[in-house]
Amino acid sequence: MNILKLKTLIALVFSTSFLNAQSNTLKAYLFAYFEGAAEHRKSEEQLRFAISDDAITWKALNNNKPILNSDVISQSGGIRDPHILRGEKGNTYFIVATDMSTASNGWKENPGIVLLKSDNLVDWQHSTINLSKDYPEKFAQAYWVWAPQTIYDAKAKKYLIYFTVKFRDDDKLDFYSAFANKDFTGFESDPTLMFSAKDGAIDGDIIYKDGIYHLFYKGNTKDKDGKEFENGIKQATSTSLQGPWTESFEYIDFYADKKTTVEGSSVFKLNDSDAYILMYDLYSSGRYEFQRSKDLYHFTQEPESFTKDFHPRHGSVIGITANELERLKNKWGDINENPKQYINQGNPIFTHKYTADPAALVVKNTLWLYTGHDFEGGQKGYKMKDWCVFSTTDMETWMEHQIPLKITDFSWTTSGDAYAGHVAERNGKYYWYISTNWTGIGVAVADKPEGPFKDALGKPLLTNNDCFASTHSWACIDPAIFIDDENHPWIFWGNGQCYYARLKDNMIEIEGDIKQVNFEGFEFTEAPWVHKRKGKYYLTYATGFPERIAYAMSDSLEGPYEYKGILNEIAGNSNTNHQAIIDFKGESYFIYHNGGIQTDGGSYSRSVCIDKLEYNEDGTIKPIVMTTKGVSN
Repeated sequence: MNILKLKTLIALVFSTSFLNAQSNTLKAYLFAYFEGAAEHRKSEEQLRFAISDDAITWKALNNNKPILNSDVISQSGGIRDPHILRGEKGNTYFIVATDMSTASNGWKENPGIVLLKSDNLVDWQHSTINLSKDYPEKFAQAYWVWAPQTIYDAKAKKYLIYFTVKFRDDDKLDFYSAFANKDFTGFESDPTLMFSAKDGAIDGDIIYKDGIYHLFYKGNTKDKDGKEFENGIKQATSTSLQGPWTESFEYIDFYADKKTTVEGSSVFKLNDSDAYILMYDLYSSGRYEFQRSKDLYHFTQEPESFTKDFHPRHGSVIGITANELERLKNKWGDINENPKQYINQGNPIFTHKYTADPAALVVKNTLWLYTGHDFEGGQKGYKMKDWCVFSTTDMETWMEHQIPLKITDFSWTTSGDAYAGHVAERNGKYYWYISTNWTGIGVAVADKPEGPFKDALGKPLLTNNDCFASTHSWACIDPAIFIDDENHPWIFWGNGQCYYARLKDNMIEIEGDIKQVNFEGFEFTEAPWVHKRKGKYYLTYATGFPERIAYAMSDSLEGPYEYKGILNEIAGNSNTNHQAIIDFKGESYFIYHNGGIQTDGGSYSRSVCIDKLEYNEDGTIKPIVMTTKGVSN
């Protein structure tokens, strides 16, 4: 072989190896999970996927809809606790999950395990195991078969599936395991006992590092009478998957000695890093948090939160390549890249869901509309768990973007109420001020007007303690932001009393004293909104109950204001109203909500509407005419 051919061959081999290495490099993350809120269990006990570039900020695939139908892949009609594993050779993927539908059967016995296998992450073959029927000699009395997971046993060169079992006549929860068959459709033989924690355990997750298998699980501590008084994430270690396992009685998670309860721990290694993430489900408070470690023995003390546009329960994460990421996005899309389109047909402008408490922001040639979200029609109270964002460039075609923010994104709030908010832009960032009923006003931040948004403070910006003239628990709601001509930001808020304060330039701290708005004729209920036109400041607000929108004018932002009257009357079929006033492409608009969707609209199932706003020659505002035509052509 001549030198030229040798050099060409070497170059080709090097190039091919380099390309293969590049294609196999882990660049992103895939999260397999289910959702489990009580009001929608049937639809939420399904397999879902989410993706992330950094393992911290997550986006749901398939618009957070299931990627597979539980009615098809399971015996019970539901799946929980999905665990995903990349195969040893790198191009095969395995998922196991609890075969259980609490929507159909409650917490009664569940049949067993769902097994899934794929060679591309998008097409999955499925099978099931019913432990009591398939292995009756040992497991005829099996009652719960929970949280299965898979790990490759390098010594046996097989995939080991392990899970928690509870028998009918025994409350003890122990880990059992069995090798999967070659097709990954069942077990090779009867499962055997793998590990029996002193006081029982569930939700096991094994990871291998430096010759040691680390088993993380939810354990507990019981007194001499067998009564549990503490629980949380524990660890056991072994040099072999077959044991013996050494149980540590120390708790790892931050919440072990607190009232907040956790389960569903899962550990994964960060790409291009020696750090590991231990994540867990704070199921009683609807949050998902994590702690970090480099040695799997010592973890950071303070938990951190994920940013996400979905509500996960127990799930798991693997690293994925750029090619795999692209394949997943091509199959199930990314809602951020494919927003849904709606054509304005009049008021209400959206009829596919219930929206309320509008706030609007103009960025260049786009109007961004932020709303609350009444979850269902015909509700008997305010059930609001997240917020929505829409955009338009012409007031006719509207795009609905991903859910940008959920109440569970604020770890400090315990109310569970996603009440009215307001978004403001400053220094290239977007700040969303939200209210949470009785736990205060928070602020989230994003790099884009559509989000995703992340809690900027980790605590409330304002609480009832700042509402010095109020005594009721929901006084600290309905924030509204105004940035004055000197570029100073201000915040107005309140219920029953109207408060205001200047914000610091960082938009997340109060500067100076908190003050009240007061003037003759001011009967304030809630929903303040401030705007400026031709040197005049306008304060609009809800008054009375059922609410109407009134307004006042001033020559100064801080007043004194002069009452000018009622701007619009009671909105149809709704006791509340909440307005936003915005100028867009030479027109002024009044955005509000009513209960106009028939037949299930109402005071707790509201809908956003838009009508024109016009001024008189003296600067006063003409009464708003609420129409069904709205601003559609």
